[in-house]
Amino acid sequence: MSSHTKSFKVPFWAQILAGLVLGVLLGWLARSQDLSWLVTTLEKVGDTFIGLLKLAVAPLVFFAILVSITNLRKVNNAARLASRTLLWFMITSLIAVSIGLVIGLVTNPGSGTGLTPKDGGKPETTGSWIDFLTGIVPTDVITPFTELNVLQIVFMAAVAGIAALKLGEKAQPILTLSESVLSLLQKALWWVIRLAPIGTIGLIGYAIATYGWDLIGKYATFTADIYIGCLLVMFGVYPTLLATVAKVNPVQFFKGAWPAIQLAFVSRSSVGTMPLTQKVTERLGVPKEYASFAVPFGATTKMDGCAAIYPAIAAIFVAQIFDIQLGVGDYLLIAFVSVVGSAATAGLTGATVMLTLTLSTLGLPMEGVGLLLAIDPILDMIRTATNVAGQALIPVLVSAREKLLDRDAYATADGSDLALDDEPRDARPERVPAAA
Repeated sequence: MSSHTKSFKVPFWAQILAGLVLGVLLGWLARSQDLSWLVTTLEKVGDTFIGLLKLAVAPLVFFAILVSITNLRKVNNAARLASRTLLWFMITSLIAVSIGLVIGLVTNPGSGTGLTPKDGGKPETTGSWIDFLTGIVPTDVITPFTELNVLQIVFMAAVAGIAALKLGEKAQPILTLSESVLSLLQKALWWVIRLAPIGTIGLIGYAIATYGWDLIGKYATFTADIYIGCLLVMFGVYPTLLATVAKVNPVQFFKGAWPAIQLAFVSRSSVGTMPLTQKVTERLGVPKEYASFAVPFGATTKMDGCAAIYPAIAAIFVAQIFDIQLGVGDYLLIAFVSVVGSAATAGLTGATVMLTLTLSTLGLPMEGVGLLLAIDPILDMIRTATNVAGQALIPVLVSAREKLLDRDAYATADGSDLALDDEPRDARPERVPAAA
C-alpha cells in the first residue's frame, strides 16, 4: 500500500480559485486599458487548455464506454444497476427541467431586454429529432473521431462492448488492450488536469476581456435565471436526494466531489472532467466496477445543466423575444426533450445542439439561438458544473440504494489533494460489490 506524496503544498481547489481571481483581474486590466496583446495571450492560454482536453476526448469516450460496459460483468445485478442508473438520470432531469420552467415562467427573462428578433441569427449547427436519430449511426469508423461526434463514438463503443461481452474469453485480448489504452489516456489527461489553474486564468480572463460586464446587462434576468436554476438543483435538489434517498451527509458529498465540480466550471467540458469525476466518485465509496460504468455513461448523457435547466429557460426567453405564446403542451414537450434527448449534448463544451433540438421541436425560430451565443460561455460554466455534480451524484444514490456504497469511505472522503497524485484512485483495497 503506497503512501501519498504531495508534490504541491497548495491544495488543488486553492490553485483553481487563485486562477479564477487572477483571470478576472487580468481580464479587467486588458479590457480597461485596451491591452490587445494581453487579450490575445489570455485567449491562447485558454484555447490551448481546452484543446488539450479535447485532444483526448474521442479515444477517451470510446475506450471508457467500451471498458465500462465490459466491467459490468464483474458486478452482481449488472442489468439492475444499469437500469436504476438510467432511471435516476431521467428522474433528476425531470426535476431539473421543472425547476427551469418555473423560474422562466415567474421571471419572464425575455421581457425588457431591448433585444429584437433582428438581433438573432441562425446557428451553424442545429439539432432535430431526425438528425438526432439518424446521426447516432456513423457512416464510417473514422469520421466520428475526426469530427468529434461523441454520440456516434458512444454508439460504436457500446456495440463493441456488448459484442465483447457476448464473445467472452475470445475478446479478452481486446479488453486487456482497451483497459491499457484507457489507463494511458487517463494518465495523460491527468497531466492536463494539473494545468487547470493556468487554463482558468486564460479562460476567465478572456471572457471578462471580451464580454466585460456590459453584455450581461441585456441578459441580466436570463443569466440570473440559469445560475439560480443550476444552484437550486446543485445545492437544493441534490442534497435533498442524498439525505432522503441515499441517507448520507450531503455536505460530505460536496467535500469529496468539489474538485471535479470546480474543474467542470472552468473547463466547461463534462468529458474532459470525466477522469476526475470518476476518481471523486470512487473516493466517495462507490465500487470501482460500477463507477467505471456509471461515470462515463453519465458524462455523455447526464446533463441537468445543459439539457434541462438551460433549454427550458432559453425556450421561454426566445418565445418572449419573438412574441410567441407557449401553452401547456409546449412545456410538456420541453420536459420530454430534456428527459429523452439529453444524449444530444454529448458532454462537449456548449449546449447549442440541445437548444436547437428543443426549439425545432417547439417550432420556435432558430434565429433565437443567435441571441444567446454571445452570453453562452458565461452560462456554460455553471451548466457544466451542475452536469458533473449530477454525474457524481447518481452513482452514489444508486450504490446507497443497492447497499454497495462503502459508507466509511464516504464519511472520510476528502477531495483536497485529489489532483495531486497521478493514480486514478487512492490506495484503499479493492472492494468487491456484494449482491443487493
